[in-house]
Amino acid sequence: MTNPEIRTANVTIPNKDLQIAAYLAQPATAGEFPAVIVIQEIFGVNSHIREVTDRIAKEGYVAIAPAIYQRQAPNFETGYAPEDIEIGREYKEQTTASELLSDIQATIDYLKTLPFVKPQGFGCIGFCFGGHVAYLAATLPEIKATASFYGAGIATNTPGGDTRTIARTADIQGTLYAFFGTQDPSIPKEQVDQIAAELEKHRIPHQIFQYNADHGFFCDHRGSFDATAAAESWVQVKQLFHHELQLA
Repeated sequence: MTNPEIRTANVTIPNKDLQIAAYLAQPATAGEFPAVIVIQEIFGVNSHIREVTDRIAKEGYVAIAPAIYQRQAPNFETGYAPEDIEIGREYKEQTTASELLSDIQATIDYLKTLPFVKPQGFGCIGFCFGGHVAYLAATLPEIKATASFYGAGIATNTPGGDTRTIARTADIQGTLYAFFGTQDPSIPKEQVDQIAAELEKHRIPHQIFQYNADHGFFCDHRGSFDATAAAESWVQVKQLFHHELQLA
């Protein structure tokens, strides 16, 4: 049941000598709740990502958005102008898969210390670059449900330039839903087909959703926002998390 009452806070996640800033939202009612990690676009933990985090909390989850650019640019958040895209991409190029996975695991470990979080199995959702990082995060043993939105480069590269992220598909631990726009020039159809084929090959529980929309269709702060695709994909996200986290 949707609960419109939530509490929010800015928190810090320890990861060895790194302190990761994060935005936390949780239901205001007492109890234990499943937790979902929200992974930012290249634009930081900005107002859109905070709104998504709140929205997930209102569905009955503890939701947390860690700053995955903590190493490169603490407190970074920006808008969607061309110059914002340029700086966001610059920071993205400085990330590595191993550090990103370390930060997501640290986020899981932090969530397990919170008394209002159910410790068995976590969800993950990411957008844009965060959609790529979410695919990586799906390989962590405690991630049971992943929603990856228009993650460019999954089939062709990985942060830091190591083995392509798609090569890690066999390590995915739970169920993965991937969302793409057929008008997205950054993710050609052949790459979506490659991702689908790898998920099938390794028998990963998954669904691929494609909409007649551009990159960034879920974000109502962007010119590429598509209300129909956003609404339809949100229904699928809620179903994924309910089935894999609420009913688990």
